[in-house]
Amino acid sequence: MARHRGGAGHVHPGAVDRAQAPLLPGGRGGECPGREGLVDLDQVGVRDFPAAMRLMSGPGFPLSLLGLVHTSREITRHRTVPVAGTHGPSVRIEGPAPHRRGTEAAVVTGLRSPGGDLVRESRSTYPARHRASGPPASGRPAPRPEEESATAQPLSVVDAWLPAGDTGRRYGAAAGDRNPVHRHPLTARLFGFPRAIAHGMWTVARCLAARGAPEAVTVRAGFEAPVLLPGTVTYGARYGHFGLRGPGDRLHLTGQVRPA
Repeated sequence: MARHRGGAGHVHPGAVDRAQAPLLPGGRGGECPGREGLVDLDQVGVRDFPAAMRLMSGPGFPLSLLGLVHTSREITRHRTVPVAGTHGPSVRIEGPAPHRRGTEAAVVTGLRSPGGDLVRESRSTYPARHRASGPPASGRPAPRPEEESATAQPLSVVDAWLPAGDTGRRYGAAAGDRNPVHRHPLTARLFGFPRAIAHGMWTVARCLAARGAPEAVTVRAGFEAPVLLPGTVTYGARYGHFGLRGPGDRLHLTGQVRPA
């Protein structure tokens, strides 16, 4: 298992280039809307992504990084993270493990307070497609009973969004994710996509910016189909569930917010 701790072992959660603030879904450099001085739930992931990318780019990562696609994300925040102060990040790789379409690896991150308390953790999965030689796996955790009942009922449409063609480039600039599938139609076509696609992290962050979340919370999201850029998506929500759909009722994202 590969492991990395960023820099000298600390990160400033609020250390974001102000010029990049409009590139993030909340448009506030990752601060919680209406709760100044606190970092928005998923934007700590933007700050710790460079450490994850260094680990994924290293010789210990079991999959080819080029064209890798994000398929699921789970974030648990035990308490809100202040912009001021220093926090200790950690990143590790889990896997590889069999996936229904090949092999999957997971990137697990954590953030601890100066006193050593775990304040935030996340797990993201990345499959590599190839002919699987081992027993097939589902590729994602088995749904909980409340998730199965919720997916059987349609979500109420709350809003419609028009992500621009440069959304991938703009969010990638803020997050440090230069994956070619997000940057330009020409580079996306090399990996089988007709146009550039949005980051999975962007779609989750955009939904959370619209929905909000309690202080202690777990967010689970599954990426069903890529959001092509430019494009049109409808945001739906019902109780603790949210989702994104595209033209033809194509399902892009399913998610759930629940108390941690």
